[in-house]
Parts: sequence; C-alpha cells; structure tokens
Amino acid sequence: MVNIVLVEPEIPQNCGNIARTCVLTGSRLHLVGPLGFDVSDSAVARNMKRCGLDYWPRLDVVVYENLEEFFRKNQPADIWLATTKAPRRYDKVSYRDGCFLLFGKESAGLPQALRQRYRDRCVRIPMLPGERSLNLSNSVAVMVYEALRQLDFPGFQDLGEMIG
Repeated sequence: MVNIVLVEPEIPQNCGNIARTCVLTGSRLHLVGPLGFDVSDSAVARNMKRCGLDYWPRLDVVVYENLEEFFRKNQPADIWLATTKAPRRYDKVSYRDGCFLLFGKESAGLPQALRQRYRDRCVRIPMLPGERSLNLSNSVAVMVYEALRQLDFPGFQDLGEMIG
C-alpha cells in the first residue's frame, strides 16, 4: 500500500480526483489541515464526491488537524516529499511498500521547514524550464503509479478483455 499525504490542500475537486486515484490503487489518503475547504460543507463535499464518483464510500481516509498530529500518529520510515525545488527526480528513488508520498497545497507547495527536515527525501517531477508545476492530482497520479510500478503492482488486475 502507498500512503498519499495532502498537506493543507485547497481545492476540493483536486482532493476528489486524488481520492478516486487512492481507491483505484488501494492507497490510503491522509488529509493534513488546516484544509482549504470544509469537508462537512455539503457543496464542497458534493464537489469532492463528484470527482470521486461512486468510489467515495470505499476511500480509506484519515484527517489530521495539522502536521504535528500527522507525525505524532505516524512514524513514516519511507517518506518522500514532492516538490519542484528538489534536486532529484521522482523515478530515481526506490519506493517501499507502505511508503508515504507528501504533497503540498496548490498555491505554495510543502512548507520550507518540512522540506529542510527531509531534504534528502525530496523529489521532483521533471518539467520544461520556466513552468511552475503539474496540477496536484496529476502529480499524485504520476508518483503513486511509479511507486506501484516499482512494487510490481501487487494484487492489481493488469489485463483487460478486448471485445470485438
């Protein structure tokens, strides 16, 4: 299993898309506050659920008040921080079962103090020079599938049936 950690996510539709990715990959979603939206608000919840469609009831999700609570309740041995500031590519590291992939909020990324604390665990997705970053839900999908590829997609159905 892969653990997807969203630190202070701001856009409910991104969270909904990521939730769907988590269900389809067997990943656990960790939401670290303060959140940029109220998960109990019906309109926001509806937007999140619309992106996650009928997958929402099968989502394995844990919500934390802040990073301190997250680290108090989890001792991630294999942790990777996605940041455009990293000197190393995401596909040049080895992911282990149970790894934690951390992603920052859409407007600012992960806090600098956290990036400094885990400096040697920061990775980036390559992009053309001068561009800012991929959409958060796309970044999560890229990295979770790389981690699962390295683990040989354990328990996944990898063949479909062609009709016609």
